[in-house]
Amino acid sequence: MANNTFETRTGEGGETHQQVAGHDRGKADAAHLTTNQGIRISDNQNSLRSGERGPTLLEDFVLREKIFHFDHERIPERIVHARGSGAHGYFELFESLADITKAELFQRAGEKTPLFARFSTVAGGAGSVDTPRDVRGFAVKFYTREGNWDLVGNNIPVFFIQDAVKFPDLVHAVKMESDRAFPQAGSAHDTFWDWASLMPETTHMLMWAMSDRTIPRSLRMMEGFGIHTFRLVSAEGKSTFVKFHWKPKLGIQSTVWDEALKLQAADNDFHRRDLWEAIATGSFPEWELGLQLFDQEFADAQPYDVLDATKLIPEEVIPVRIVGRMVLDRNPDNFFAETEQVAFCPANIVPGVDFSNDPLLQGRLFSYLDTQKSRLGTANFHQIPINAPKCPVMNFQRDGQMQMNVPKGRANYEPNSLAEHGEDGGPRECPVTGFSTSEGRADLHEQGDKLRARGELFADHYSQARLFWISQQPAEQAHIASSFVFELSKVQLAQVPPRMLANLRNVDEDLARRVADGLGLVLPEKSLAAREPFAMEPSPALSIHANMKALLTGRKVGILIADGTDATELKEIVAAVEKAGGTAFLVSPRIGGAKLSDGKVMKADGQLAGSPSQLFDAIALVLSNAAAIDLAKQAAAVQWVMDAFGHLKAIGSSEASKPLLDKAGVAPDAGIVGLAAPFVEAAATRYWDREPKVRALA
Repeated sequence: MANNTFETRTGEGGETHQQVAGHDRGKADAAHLTTNQGIRISDNQNSLRSGERGPTLLEDFVLREKIFHFDHERIPERIVHARGSGAHGYFELFESLADITKAELFQRAGEKTPLFARFSTVAGGAGSVDTPRDVRGFAVKFYTREGNWDLVGNNIPVFFIQDAVKFPDLVHAVKMESDRAFPQAGSAHDTFWDWASLMPETTHMLMWAMSDRTIPRSLRMMEGFGIHTFRLVSAEGKSTFVKFHWKPKLGIQSTVWDEALKLQAADNDFHRRDLWEAIATGSFPEWELGLQLFDQEFADAQPYDVLDATKLIPEEVIPVRIVGRMVLDRNPDNFFAETEQVAFCPANIVPGVDFSNDPLLQGRLFSYLDTQKSRLGTANFHQIPINAPKCPVMNFQRDGQMQMNVPKGRANYEPNSLAEHGEDGGPRECPVTGFSTSEGRADLHEQGDKLRARGELFADHYSQARLFWISQQPAEQAHIASSFVFELSKVQLAQVPPRMLANLRNVDEDLARRVADGLGLVLPEKSLAAREPFAMEPSPALSIHANMKALLTGRKVGILIADGTDATELKEIVAAVEKAGGTAFLVSPRIGGAKLSDGKVMKADGQLAGSPSQLFDAIALVLSNAAAIDLAKQAAAVQWVMDAFGHLKAIGSSEASKPLLDKAGVAPDAGIVGLAAPFVEAAATRYWDREPKVRALA
């Protein structure tokens, strides 16, 4: 609106009325409150009654419309991926891929394609928390000139199952147990592990799910994968297999399990807030798009089936070719209209991209349209602005609920000859530029008898699970084993943990033994593998710790201050953190701040009790000796330091802060340093060597 001025008055009941200013009441561009029919509202505080204390009247259409709309504001939440965060951005191509695909967005280096990305947890409802141990959805909608392309994946490159017919069972098992509606947003319960222990094909994914990949530090610091094998098709019709990878610019970072648990109490919206604030402050999240490209000859030569969604191709075997980047530079204007209503569908592809015969992918192509119709209530959900293509849409589909288009003329069918009679005959198919499916291969059993069967290589459920295990560093292996112990300790069905241990013996004997010891169980006999596992070389690319980037960019440092804090020392450390690309967040016992050594009051960004150290990537104590002695008597301050130490973060402090460090049980190591330059360098990483000193792991 051009004019938003208003006057305030108090009603007879003490209610506040904000009204269009008197000089604006006759202006068309004034911010008049209206009904959905555009009728101006005179009083938005009181219903229409028969007398001051009489009944409310049915003729009050303002009340009726307002309550009616409110009663219907919610739509069914997604069955999975219900809790999500999204943002607008663009994809920029680094090099032309015209030699391998005719997809228009991959033709010209430097060209940018608008997009919308949504990240999500899988198991929890829309009202659950951001930081449970869970797979994260990673979906991108490209608004190309040839139509929308949805690359719908996860932050893990493999999946639990090989065939979509098992998807309802997977989700039913991992969701809240149906008789009691708990636990929410977690797999540590009977039904999931009962099902998983009976499904050996889940083993590889379980290794990933029990790793630190499922407790990411930030949505900005996790990888994304298309999971399935797709095809790229050139203008000449040549088909190349492809797997899609998103590589975060900030590198991969995770939390530790105790930290993830405490984050659920500290900030239910930790990931959502982190993403929003990064974009709002101009620290735009960025990922590089990488491709693993291979041909049929390579696929045929592998000891696993590239159409099996429980398998990956190691990056050391086929390096990931970086071809472009995604930058998220704009937060949604309205969460519901955009993030909640965005409808992804793997079947949305453009000419130059095609499917493979992956049976899990094939089922997803069928399922998603039903899902969107159920959630959004209409077959016209593609007309909602966040879902609408940014290219011309012309066809003969008509009518339906919430039809927003107004087609003209009689042409709602084809073929027709209306154009020969002077009327608009509508659009027509194009065999040259239109989408055409790549041909299959009869020699690979892509044609033949109708069978309910799986390919022979699909029966190997343990080789790649073993590959993942041996590719992890010792601290990561300890986390995986400990995660299995934690999850299985929550299972009340006595037969389930031994059955899971029997499967794990096919992955690695040491892993199975460590989990059994943690549970206090005797190792059962190894389960019979449907296909004998084979040895694979370790893949360092699968390790988070081996690939972490030691940088402070995009990360947050909590700086504890109190009355008497040295003003020069504080100024220097804040400047050093910001110069390194980090964000300095001042924490004080009082939100009003602290009186520094120069007599000035420095306002805090957060109060100590409400800003626990798990919100930060590193902490610094800039305290006078008197303040440190006083804070050592306060539980919140001691816990603040104790948690940072226990979560393996760098701690910077001066000698004056030593009383608080001592009370928190902080022992010297490489991550306990002084302030300014030494601290900034230390804060760029975590200190995994400290972990055995602060907690017992399997």
